Amino acid sequence: MKRPDTEEAATRKSGTSIIFFNERGEILLFLRDDKDSIPYPDCWDLLGGRVKPQESPRDCIEREMKEEIEYFLEKPELYKESDFDDRKEFTYWKEVNKAAFDAYNRPLHEGQRLQWFSKDEIERLPPESIAFGFRELLLEFLNSL
Repeated sequence: MKRPDTEEAATRKSGTSIIFFNERGEILLFLRDDKDSIPYPDCWDLLGGRVKPQESPRDCIEREMKEEIEYFLEKPELYKESDFDDRKEFTYWKEVNKAAFDAYNRPLHEGQRLQWFSKDEIERLPPESIAFGFRELLLEFLNSL
């Protein structure tokens, strides 16, 4: 898959997200704040954010991980480019060691908490409890492992 360039990302509303998964096949999600002023309050979501003008999607996801969980993301792999009604989404993935990742007691600067989910747990969540249409993308990713 070609790497999106900065110009392409800047001409259209774009977002980035990342699927962190561990050796148990679990995926890391965060619980969004419970504020009526934000989209999808109190729903589970992938970490990520909006691409700034003159920023590539890869630079964006690396910046967002530093800002949101103080994680220095190295060499994320692009999993998929998705066209949603409201944006173009660049979803990356990165395998991490759960014990090492959790041992840091990673801070979360947006949202209520981080939590690891198995495929079965994601399937049991009500579809409306996963933000931004990510449920199908997560299940597709988990089925590809």
